[in-house]
Amino acid sequence: MFHKDFLNEKNLDGYCSRLFEIYRDLAKAYFKCDYTDPKSYRLFDEYMNGLSHNLSQFKNNYFSDKDSVDENHVSKVLNLLCECEDINNFTADFLAEARTWINLAIDGNSQYERFYDELSKKRPDVVASILMNTDFNLNLDKDSKSDEESKESDESLEELIDELNKLVGLEAVKKEVNSLVNLIQIRKIRKERGMKQPPMSLHLVFSGNPGTGKTTVARLLSKIYKKLGVLSKGHLIETDRSGLVGGYLGQTAIKTQEVIQSAMGGILFIDEAYTLVPKSQNDAYGQEAIDTILKAMEDHRDDLVVIVAGYPALMDNFIHSNPGLESRFNKYIFFDDYNPEELYGIFISMCENSSLILDSKADDYLKGLCEDLYNTRGDNFANGRQIRNIFENVLTSQANRLSGDSDITDEELMTILLQDFE
Repeated sequence: MFHKDFLNEKNLDGYCSRLFEIYRDLAKAYFKCDYTDPKSYRLFDEYMNGLSHNLSQFKNNYFSDKDSVDENHVSKVLNLLCECEDINNFTADFLAEARTWINLAIDGNSQYERFYDELSKKRPDVVASILMNTDFNLNLDKDSKSDEESKESDESLEELIDELNKLVGLEAVKKEVNSLVNLIQIRKIRKERGMKQPPMSLHLVFSGNPGTGKTTVARLLSKIYKKLGVLSKGHLIETDRSGLVGGYLGQTAIKTQEVIQSAMGGILFIDEAYTLVPKSQNDAYGQEAIDTILKAMEDHRDDLVVIVAGYPALMDNFIHSNPGLESRFNKYIFFDDYNPEELYGIFISMCENSSLILDSKADDYLKGLCEDLYNTRGDNFANGRQIRNIFENVLTSQANRLSGDSDITDEELMTILLQDFE
């Protein structure tokens, strides 16, 4: 932490006091430090005083002069960002500068504190996109949606449920989701008629192996929830441990909050959520993310849904690792492995969506291949993801086979042969 290269990258004005407060706040939870115990408190206080002194010394050695800040320029950038409709209207350099100021404010630089605080209050969506998107391709103009977004927003509840029901396999999942939709609709009617009803948690655990359609169902569910009036936006934000955990204590809470803010009005989908469980007493980062998420679930229960996903056994251990998780995630949806017929159906569906057909020999081979994949599957079986990989390899083989033909017919372009699987 005291390496000179680290210090050269950080503006440490105010950093000592902030770091001191972070460690003190986390101590009781992570280090089991009881403030009412004089001996425990004294030892901890001595440690924090030493840390503060060391940081101050290094700051004095390497940061004796403050860079001047053009307040007018900062205010101009703040106003432009607060009033923007489309973040793509700004240059990459402009957004990179704003990102630098935000990071400096997070690290304790008081010169940019007002910029960060005001932008966070007025346009948290802009802050989230600047910090999370390195290519700055997020369009924030709600009135200038793309054709694809407009099409999605025009989909009715019936169309979305029909899209869900048309997915290959997942019969148990479809039944669970349809029951959930029915329950929400009836609760909505009861509420409109002034009837009392017990509280209901919409947060979910998606338990299943990779490639079983968890993300696809979550994305559909976010749109369904919007149509039911449960969520205001109906979008899906996907993340995992790397998207939530920071490089040092205190940064994780900030990083997690940014992801949560970007998911407001929609669903936050956390893949492999069990990786957040601390593996040792020294691993406080994952627990910090969990605590931040639990607080957000409580504070924003009316416009944020969280779905945690991963392998069945590991997800069960994750939920039971924390009483707060157990109380908020009480609804499980299990995603079984696709059987041979369903794996075959997924491949055929990909072909239909790409104007492709299989000749009889290729079709027979595919059926046998799906049987073998299912019967010999191991812990790393990727289900639909593995079928997609096979499909892409077949397309490459077909392209290589046809590349030397100077007069390719439409039928040849559309037909997959047995040799394309080899």
